[in-house]
Amino acid sequence: MSESTVGAPEPRSRFGGLRQVLITLFARLRFVAILGVIGLVIVKWDLLNAHYEKWTRSAHEADHGTSDTEYFCPMHPQIVRDTGKEKCPICFMPLSKRKKGEGTDEALPAGVVSRVQLSPYRIVLAGVKTTPVSYLALTKEITTVGTVEFDERGLKHVAARVKGRIDKLGVNQTGQMVHKGDELATLYSPDLVVTVQNMLDARRAGNKELERISRERLALWGIEGDQIEEMLKTGKPVTQVSVRSPIDGHVIRKYQTEGRYVDEGTPLYDVADLNTIWIQAQVYEEDLAFLPAESHELSKDDRLPVKATTRAYPGETFAGTLSFVYPHVDQETRTLTVRFELANKDGRLKPGMTSTVKLALPPEKLSRVGSGSARLKLEGARVLAVPEGSVIDTGSLKLVYREESPGVFEGVQVNLGPRMATPEGAPYFPVLAGLEAGQTVVTAGSFLIDAETRLNPAAGSIYIGGSGSGPKGGATVRPSTPEDPEQKVSANLAKLAAEDRPLAEAQGTCPVLTGSALGSMGKPVKVTLEGKPVFLCCSGCEGKATAEPAKILARVEELKAGKKPKLEERTPLDKEEAEVRTQLAKLSPEDRALAVKQRFCPVTDERLGSMGVPLKIMADGAPVFICCKSCKEDVLAKPAVMRAKVQGFTRGEAPKK
Repeated sequence: MSESTVGAPEPRSRFGGLRQVLITLFARLRFVAILGVIGLVIVKWDLLNAHYEKWTRSAHEADHGTSDTEYFCPMHPQIVRDTGKEKCPICFMPLSKRKKGEGTDEALPAGVVSRVQLSPYRIVLAGVKTTPVSYLALTKEITTVGTVEFDERGLKHVAARVKGRIDKLGVNQTGQMVHKGDELATLYSPDLVVTVQNMLDARRAGNKELERISRERLALWGIEGDQIEEMLKTGKPVTQVSVRSPIDGHVIRKYQTEGRYVDEGTPLYDVADLNTIWIQAQVYEEDLAFLPAESHELSKDDRLPVKATTRAYPGETFAGTLSFVYPHVDQETRTLTVRFELANKDGRLKPGMTSTVKLALPPEKLSRVGSGSARLKLEGARVLAVPEGSVIDTGSLKLVYREESPGVFEGVQVNLGPRMATPEGAPYFPVLAGLEAGQTVVTAGSFLIDAETRLNPAAGSIYIGGSGSGPKGGATVRPSTPEDPEQKVSANLAKLAAEDRPLAEAQGTCPVLTGSALGSMGKPVKVTLEGKPVFLCCSGCEGKATAEPAKILARVEELKAGKKPKLEERTPLDKEEAEVRTQLAKLSPEDRALAVKQRFCPVTDERLGSMGVPLKIMADGAPVFICCKSCKEDVLAKPAVMRAKVQGFTRGEAPKK
């Protein structure tokens, strides 16, 4: 090889350039395709996600969204949810599935709009407090604002009784205090002189008729009897007449000045007695039902006490009474005028002052409030009432949460009267209908219980926990806070009739579900077997009780005799049920629902849960539950056969033994 050829470039193939172009083009097209696929995924993400969930969702999970299924707690049937992912808020056991409408819970009683059961933990956490409904000494208080005015009965108008000239004014200024009989003014009257002279002439002439007429005219002019006798005795006529005060009071207006001539009837003074004053006030239409039905001046027995306060004397209270109710309502203000009468011996209350008046109405004065059976429930001078904190006003109705049994609260629709108060000022509402004395109602935490009935369990627990209304004083609150079984039993037994409760207490225990105390599962159920009353723990035991009446009656007699069955004396059915419930509760909510449906092991035909926690294995992609590990190989060896048996168990078939 020559030097000229060393290092020379290798000749390129005629197709090499074309190949490079194609490779570059395909690389770019692939990149564009990837971007297109990514964009399509983004646009169709919701559709793809829905298909994915459909392909990967198990049959049990698919049932969750159906509208014909619901989940309930076997131990507390009143707990019903739309999803099986939750646990019972009372016993914390997983929920079981059933078709809607299969529940055996009886309908809520009339007047009860909701029912909720809370665990002791939630009750303590929410700070729920209760109190019995009782009769209390209450009063209805109406507060209004009025104006101090003169007592019209003590207002006197002083006028001239004879024509003449005012020679002297004894009271020459407005506001001056005068007493009865004080000389207010002196008038010179020519008519007075003529009349006196006629009386003297009649006396000298012995004309008794003319003398009588003259004496009567002088008396009408205000000349008193002792003055007339003095004129007859001396024989000298008088030329002036004195105008005197008719009452003790204040001159509130002076009309004349000295030297003026006046005619008969000309006003001289207005005098007012301020020992008693009125307060005129307005009451709104909604308070008219609490006032006397008839508009008139009230008698002393019918008058209601009032207390008035003024801005002039803060902190000081003036006592009085409601004395008059006006017969008409003002069309513009929609108020009714009422009058209060107060003593004012020291004259501290001045006409024109404003005053705040509080009218207290005792229960006996409100007995006509309401209509029909919805009236105040009175016991003497006391009224049946609930605290203000117990009432939830939704706008369309008023609710009070009643503790039906320990931990179980019912929203009761109530008819309440006007807001009233105790002597200490605590607000209460009288009960017209919906509650009875002795029933227990919630006084603190009502809104939290109401939220629990309206929100889903998760949101309800967050609402209660985040409310900050928990117990004060550093009390320890644990989710494991137990309920008081004795309190629950006692509360449920109290719901029985008076004649049934002693019989149930003597029996003590359910004769079917041995060891289950009467009242531990709600109000005991009463059945009659061969003419004798028998009490059961729940309605689920009725079928077994009626199937073997003689055996059940014999067991009832043993229970009444005091023979309590020990744990080892319980029936196999009782022990199996207790064991099964305990073991199934350890499964997840989804697995427990499937195990409850399957019921039996497909290998041994034993009840799932009777040999410990059931095991879950997959047979041809389907879940199968077995009683123990030793059954695993059999299921894997014959998956089709085992799945067929499981489907039969799920449909309700019993194992063939």
